[in-house]
Amino acid sequence: MTSDLGAAGRPAWVEIDLDAIRHNVHQLRRLLPRGVRFMAVIKADAYGHGAVPVARAALAAGAEWLGVALVEEALVLRQAGITAPILVFAPLRPEAADLYRQYGLRASVTDLAVARAAAGEGRPVKVHLKVDTGMGRIGVLPDDVPDLLERLRTIPGLEVEGIYTHFSTADDWETDHFEQQRERFSRLLRRLEAAGRRPPLAHMANSAALLRDAGTAADMVRIGAGIYGIVPPQHGLAPVPLRPALAIKAKIVQVRRIPAGWKIGYGATYVAPRPSTLGIVPVGYADGYDRGLSNRAHVLIRGRRMPIVGRVCMDQLIVDAGDADIAVGDEVVLLGRQGQAEISALDLADWAQTIPDEIVSRLGSRLPRRYPSPIPQAMPRARAAAGFAPAPAHAQVPPEIR
Repeated sequence: MTSDLGAAGRPAWVEIDLDAIRHNVHQLRRLLPRGVRFMAVIKADAYGHGAVPVARAALAAGAEWLGVALVEEALVLRQAGITAPILVFAPLRPEAADLYRQYGLRASVTDLAVARAAAGEGRPVKVHLKVDTGMGRIGVLPDDVPDLLERLRTIPGLEVEGIYTHFSTADDWETDHFEQQRERFSRLLRRLEAAGRRPPLAHMANSAALLRDAGTAADMVRIGAGIYGIVPPQHGLAPVPLRPALAIKAKIVQVRRIPAGWKIGYGATYVAPRPSTLGIVPVGYADGYDRGLSNRAHVLIRGRRMPIVGRVCMDQLIVDAGDADIAVGDEVVLLGRQGQAEISALDLADWAQTIPDEIVSRLGSRLPRRYPSPIPQAMPRARAAAGFAPAPAHAQVPPEIR
């Protein structure tokens, strides 16, 4: 098993600073008005950082809720003994309703027929109605919400706990659509409040919205990118200091000297303009390191930026060190700091023409995660708030939802 390989394993890894996670949660909580709940979003294995360690660190730092995309992700947390409230963003499916009851999960609801099919006996499923205020993805149009809420309240085995929406342009300079979405949701809440039908928890702010305007907080915020130290580039400096939590590191496995004119990599897309020293690094696109970074990205070796040349391979990439003195075993930083130099997720996103969230969340399981700072184990506040026992360690995700 890979866990038994130790130092004999592949010399490439992802390093996660849980102290940075805790720091970021503390800092972001400073932006919240009194009484607003903090949901740490840890979908996609906590954006590639490791769901269970990050969840424990975020809860220890003051997060009260967790958010995931899939019920499978929620069960991983329950099986690890995490008992904090968990909202699943994917719409509730009737065949998974018993899992929500058994493990005390919160469900997102967007369809009356599905909600009726999910009705059952025992512990009620607490649901959050998703409203489409302009994202154009899943959700219910604002005008349809009052009637749907009334119908949901008549379904046995369901309890309406929350209502939420999601911004599509919070991380852009664009203002009109952002404000339009906020006003649509706020107007809906006022309408429900006047009728005495407003659910207890309303939430709309993600990281970008909170950093842009803390007035979007409502009753709870859903913070994903921010807890990992990823700030939307359009925001410039965040109103609180955040620290990147993830680094990608490896060790050089071969050093070679090549003559001028030597062609490098698949497709021979790079021709050495001069005699040069190459360092072979054991990370490739099968690890989630984007092939689009070929001939664009840089890495850090001995505190200096050096370019990746030729195409990123499935398992390896090639660095042109020029005449620099490098050696087998030298540490290579593909993302993170080395000395005074840094390669940020934003740097990689710019080179790959994507966003920092994708850069970190797509990192594969072939890169082991290392946690230099301790992982919190006890979370008494979360356990007390949950009111039920966690899933046993031997519990399995049923095959019908894998």
